[in-house]
Amino acid sequence: MSAHIDSFLDYLRLERAYSPRTVQSYGMDLNEFEAYLRRTDAELTLETVDADNVRNWTMEMMEAGQKETSVNRRLSALRSFYRYLLRKGVIKVSPMQTVKGPKKKKPLPMFLREEEMNRLLDETDFGEGFEGERDRLIIEMFYETGMRRAELVGLNEADVDFYRGQIKVTGKRNKQRLIPFGEELGSALRLYMEEKAQEVPETEDGALFVQKSGRRVTDAWVYTMVRRNLSRVTTIKKRSPHVLRHTFATTMLNHDAELEAVKELLGHESVSTTEIYTHTTFEELKNAYSKAHPRARK
Repeated sequence: MSAHIDSFLDYLRLERAYSPRTVQSYGMDLNEFEAYLRRTDAELTLETVDADNVRNWTMEMMEAGQKETSVNRRLSALRSFYRYLLRKGVIKVSPMQTVKGPKKKKPLPMFLREEEMNRLLDETDFGEGFEGERDRLIIEMFYETGMRRAELVGLNEADVDFYRGQIKVTGKRNKQRLIPFGEELGSALRLYMEEKAQEVPETEDGALFVQKSGRRVTDAWVYTMVRRNLSRVTTIKKRSPHVLRHTFATTMLNHDAELEAVKELLGHESVSTTEIYTHTTFEELKNAYSKAHPRARK
């Protein structure tokens, strides 16, 4: 082990009061980097490396299958080490100055398949009367409009325009957008509102979705209701209203909707946010290919 590494670890232990486990972890990371230098160029030392040497080490770790979190942890140890050497005057410029770690891959959004949604909406018994109509409608609303949970909770009856077939939604930063709806959702909305008028004569602030007391439904209640009902048709780990938003976007793209149109319907600021769903649909294509093509399984 390099004398500089020993000195740095003593500094962490004695002056920074790092735990023995943390100090050991730093030591292992720095020793691995030093071993890499010896393996690739015998003339390289910890004091003479440059940013390219660090980037090459990063590439080697990634190619070996190490996770982004592990690689970034090792690079963090290097940054601390070279800040220490800078303060000590051992080096004049840190090789870490222009080095960026690998970005952590975002998991693809979870969604329900069309047959699962059809089974839920067409074959599931939500119960009779106002409450059954409400619960089914909320799930259908998420699936057919892609709106966020807070947007649905904030809907008022006045936001529904049956003549134009559209709903006015108030999204993030009070930005409003119009979402069209089809005949099936329109019929479900009319039926629910008729049931509601009979069962709940007075509602809070003209709220569209309410409890029997007339009070507007809450975020927590909507989450619990959706999770309970999604559990009837799927075993995916996440079963939230946001999964139905993902399902809406994925279904639209699978049926050839333009990415820009889906962006507008979802209320995204940038199309780059919406592009994650193209990865989802591509994964669907890959799965379909691997199952259907006779040579794909070889």
